[in-house]
Amino acid sequence: MLEYRTQGFNGYAVKYSPFFDSRIAVASSANFGLVGNGRLFILGLTPKGIVAEKWFDTQDSLYDLSWSEVHENQLVVAAGDGSIKLFDIALDEFPIQSWQEHKREVFAVHWNLVAKDTFCSSSWDGTIKVWSPHRTDSLLTLPTHSCTYSASFSPHSPSILSSVSSDSQLRIYDLRTPSSASNHLTLSIPLHTPPQQQQQTRPGLLPQSGIAPSEALTHDWNKYRDTIVATAGVDRLIRTFDIRAPNQGPVAILPGHDYAIRRITWSPHLPDVLLSASYDMTCRVWTDGSAMGHGTEGVGQGSDQLAFGGGKEMGRMARHTEFVIGVDWCLFGAEGWCASCGWDERLLVWDVRAIMGP
Repeated sequence: MLEYRTQGFNGYAVKYSPFFDSRIAVASSANFGLVGNGRLFILGLTPKGIVAEKWFDTQDSLYDLSWSEVHENQLVVAAGDGSIKLFDIALDEFPIQSWQEHKREVFAVHWNLVAKDTFCSSSWDGTIKVWSPHRTDSLLTLPTHSCTYSASFSPHSPSILSSVSSDSQLRIYDLRTPSSASNHLTLSIPLHTPPQQQQQTRPGLLPQSGIAPSEALTHDWNKYRDTIVATAGVDRLIRTFDIRAPNQGPVAILPGHDYAIRRITWSPHLPDVLLSASYDMTCRVWTDGSAMGHGTEGVGQGSDQLAFGGGKEMGRMARHTEFVIGVDWCLFGAEGWCASCGWDERLLVWDVRAIMGP
C-alpha cells in the first residue's frame, strides 16, 4: 500500500488519469470543506513512492474532479463557490477556463465518456448543467428541484445522463427527447421502494428495505451492463437498479456500512464488482450477486434482513482514520488497483485483491 499526505487539506475526490496509469488527481479542501481554500493535487506514482508533480490552489473548497477524455493534461474541478474550473497541468497557477452559473456549491462533475466533447455538473442549487470546454456558457440546464449530490453521463450513450439527490430519487435524462415540460426527464425512480419480489415472496416480513426516504449521495453506471445503476447514501445501503424495470424496485440491496456512503464506483474490469467509501472510515468491495447465478430468491441472507439479490461484501480496507470520501479504480494493468482519499489528509493506493476473502 502506497500513501501520500495531502498536508493541510482533506481529500474529497480522487481520480486516476484515463491516459496514464501512474497519474492521479485529488480534489481537496482545507478545514474539512467547511470554510477556506481548496487544492488540486496532481500526483505521480514512481518507484520511490507517490510524488506531487504539481498542485493548484483555489479560493474555495474543491468537492469533485473529472479528467478530460480528449486532452491528457486537462481536468475540471467542482468548487464550493458555485464555480467550475478547467485546469491544464502543463501550465502554472491559474485555470484556463472558469464557469460561474451555479448558485450554490457544485458537488459533482463528470466527463462524457462517449462523445468526449461535453461534461456535466450538479449542485446544491437543484440543477444539473451540461457544458462544453469550448463555450463560455452552459449548453443546457436540467432542474431537479432538490439538492443534487451526484450526476454523470452513461458510459454507454452520449445523450443519457443521471443524477441522485436529497429527495431519494434516481433521475434518468435522455437529451434526445424533446425538452417540453419534462426537461428531458425520462425516468424518476424512488430509491427507498422495497423490491417487488421481496413483497411477493415474503408477505409476512416487514419490508425494512422500504425505509423512509433519505438523501442519496452517490451513484454509478455499470461499465458492462448498460441498464444497471448503483446508488448509495445516508441510509447506508447500496442498491442496484435496472432502468428497464423502474417499477420493480432494486435488483440488489447490499447492507453493511455503519455510516453514510459517500462514493461508489463499479469495477472497469468485472461486471459484478463495485467499491464503496464511507463515513465509517472503510472502503469495501462488493459483488452484486449477478455473476454468481443468484437471482431475486436471495432475500435476507444470513442475519441481515435488509440484504436482497444474492450480493455480498467481499472485503474491506480500514486503514483510513477519518471519513473516506473518494475512491477510484485504476483502468490499467492488473485488475484490482485503486486509490482512496479522506478527511485524514491521506491518499492511499492499494490492491483490492489483497483484502478480498475467499
